[in-house]
Amino acid sequence: MAPSKFSHLPLATSGPQDCALTGTALLQTPYMNKGTAFTNEERKEFGLSSLVPARVNTLDEQVKRAYEQFQARRTALGKNTFMTSLKDQNEVLYYRLIQDHLKEMFPIIYTPTEGEAIARYSRLFRRPEGCFLKITDPDDIEAALEQWGSPEDVDIIACSDGEQILGIGDQGVGAVLISIAKLVIYTLCAGIHPNRTLPVVLDVGTDNQELLDDELYLGVRQPRARGPEYDAFIDRFIKACRKRYPRAYIHFEDFGLRNARRILDKYNQTIPCFNDDVQGTGCVTLAALFAAIHVAGYSLKDLRVVMFGAGTAGIGISDQIRDAIAVESGKSREEAMKQIWCVDKPGLLLRSHGDILTSAQHDYARPDSEWPDKKHNSLLDVVRQIKPHVLIGTSTRPGAFTKEIVQEMAKHVGRPIIFPLSNPTRLHEAVPEDLVHWTNGKVLTATGSPFDPVDVNGKGRDIAECNNSVVFPGIGLGTVLSRAKLITPEMLVAAVKALAAQAPALKDPDAGLLPDVTNVREISVKIAAAVIKQAVQDDLAQETNIPTDDGELDAWVREQMWKAEYRQLKKVSKAEADREALGVLGSKGVMF
Repeated sequence: MAPSKFSHLPLATSGPQDCALTGTALLQTPYMNKGTAFTNEERKEFGLSSLVPARVNTLDEQVKRAYEQFQARRTALGKNTFMTSLKDQNEVLYYRLIQDHLKEMFPIIYTPTEGEAIARYSRLFRRPEGCFLKITDPDDIEAALEQWGSPEDVDIIACSDGEQILGIGDQGVGAVLISIAKLVIYTLCAGIHPNRTLPVVLDVGTDNQELLDDELYLGVRQPRARGPEYDAFIDRFIKACRKRYPRAYIHFEDFGLRNARRILDKYNQTIPCFNDDVQGTGCVTLAALFAAIHVAGYSLKDLRVVMFGAGTAGIGISDQIRDAIAVESGKSREEAMKQIWCVDKPGLLLRSHGDILTSAQHDYARPDSEWPDKKHNSLLDVVRQIKPHVLIGTSTRPGAFTKEIVQEMAKHVGRPIIFPLSNPTRLHEAVPEDLVHWTNGKVLTATGSPFDPVDVNGKGRDIAECNNSVVFPGIGLGTVLSRAKLITPEMLVAAVKALAAQAPALKDPDAGLLPDVTNVREISVKIAAAVIKQAVQDDLAQETNIPTDDGELDAWVREQMWKAEYRQLKKVSKAEADREALGVLGSKGVMF
């Protein structure tokens, strides 16, 4: 690939790649290894001629071979294990294989199969990958993080304490795999350099008795730490990250209900951090909502929203809707919040529920004085009273959106917007086919899992999937490239607008409310550019010389996105090599 106008940038991906490794050391470095695709010239220059077969393969030929090997695995978990092994050997081939078969591969490398791999982590373990920080050794945190590079070597740190993994609960040390999986998606979907990421498990013990009783369990064998000890450990980790990697972006993943929002709120005013369960789910849902209100002709400032399920995801979605209403209408966040009614196990959240509510739920609890003589214990009662434009489900209560509830809603609004988002499919509050039938095709819907198109008067209507992977990678890319000091509500709304602008439904009302995940890299370019522009506007960007012209900015972003392509290797001496050329970046094989 020829150098571009921006090939001088530190994260540029065009032009040759410096390499100080030779022989087996090069073959054992996943982000530079090409296997049978090393050219004859590279084989001679880097001492590989006797270490690889004679035939020089193209990347396409390698992908074909790897796909045949993938298909030969009979189970989803076996395919997941094969992909993990391939990633350990050749990262370009790994990512290219996934890109070429994205729809088929995504459920293998992420949910649901990754959940099974996490649950069996200690029994499937082969080699360490990632950073293991243990609450029993808090004094080791600073030294442990230093082993991963110099202050400029890490762009994203993904961390999890493993309390609420992918709907399967507390998985202890196995959470390192969810941190790894999230970083894979950042690379796959937004071109974050795979050797500039750091997956971390914050091993604070586990309350999963099955793991504690397992003689092969690899984590800290004690009940999960809580209270001041836990908070001090998290705080020490965050401060150590900021000290060692002052420009890195921190991604929180799968923390428990009582901690996820609390930790995010504690740190998001001082560091660039993001919680996908809280913000990512909210952003992708809001993007689908933006497209839906465009089709329906509603105004955001007048919208009435009922949120059924007020856990981490439900409150996160509510927050994003609240912030969007405030940004777009000029209302205060408190005023915007009054347009959202949250329903959970006690029924409509009321202030009199007191201590049974989490701190995040308290914000959305309604004054009891609003409901003195009104029924509010059931979702149907609330829908009758509120007459919402929008009904969103994150309750994991299958079939909760009944025909009676849906038709009650449809009596009062022209195009009911209904998003049953609970995962997996068996936990959906309703299925799209029923929603379409019960509303005579008027419903606008998006779901939390993939569904086939639904027939509406002889024409197929696409059902959008609210897949976080179409939004959080682009947000991360924009934050990394701009070196933003913070991630603000305005930046997230900018990201949502960029995603919503690519919704097929804007051109065809029967098309999906969100673009398909197969187009995710192009989507991420648009989202990243929007985030960067907002960061610059708000004086939060620390990177200099960011282009102001849209076309130039697009090229600037693309040049710094890692691609699943082999680059020509340029031999350099160890004395002049940086850490990347020496093969010491990335997360493989470091132990504490």
